[in-house]
Amino acid sequence: MTKPVSYKRHRFPPQIITHAVWLYFRFPLSLRLVEEMLLERGIGVSYETSRRWGKKFGPEYARRHRRKPPRPTDIWHLDEVVVSIAGRKHWLWRAVDQDGYVLDEIVQSRRNTKAAKRWLPRLMRKQGCLLRRLIPDKLGSYAAAHGQLMPTLEHRSHKGLNNRAENSHLPLRRRERVMQGFRAPGGLQQFASVFSAARNLFVPPRSRRSPLPPIFTASAPWRNGKARLASPLETIRRP
Repeated sequence: MTKPVSYKRHRFPPQIITHAVWLYFRFPLSLRLVEEMLLERGIGVSYETSRRWGKKFGPEYARRHRRKPPRPTDIWHLDEVVVSIAGRKHWLWRAVDQDGYVLDEIVQSRRNTKAAKRWLPRLMRKQGCLLRRLIPDKLGSYAAAHGQLMPTLEHRSHKGLNNRAENSHLPLRRRERVMQGFRAPGGLQQFASVFSAARNLFVPPRSRRSPLPPIFTASAPWRNGKARLASPLETIRRP
């Protein structure tokens, strides 16, 4: 059984904390906009408090969600997103399935064959399932790494085949503009993992179109008889 998240010594209820973290990582909102949205509901939380909540609880929510992800499909799309940090180019290597579910992401300073050979085994190891087809972009490093590591796997590379991966990184680009860029590679890695885990909650597989989790629930009112705030991240903290 998974150990529940500890909210000890936090004066706000867990429902408010999870809701603030969910707002920040799910939507293109700045910390000050999150502060204003909570204030509109009568919750006085500073933007700095929301930032600390995201830094403390966000990675734990992401880990708990990724422990039981929807079973990935057997066709994966790969691409890289260039991110400028302190005047230097870094590459966020990303993998999504054909439903748009983000499988994994890793920040690297290179875009060569060595970086691809580090990325592909990590991806296969973390997913732990059989893969039928790999669809990267036109980067030659993928073809070189594929030939050395998995030559029997079907490999397709065409401009029109990788639209799923190309479109899935657009929300991250919007967040980058709102945040006025990232400050460090480690911060980008941490943010991207939590951001993708929050977005994955809204990407049901085509074979199982389940309803989206409710944002508000009418049960267990927590303040002045109003409906209790409940975010999809609340389900992650339950064992």
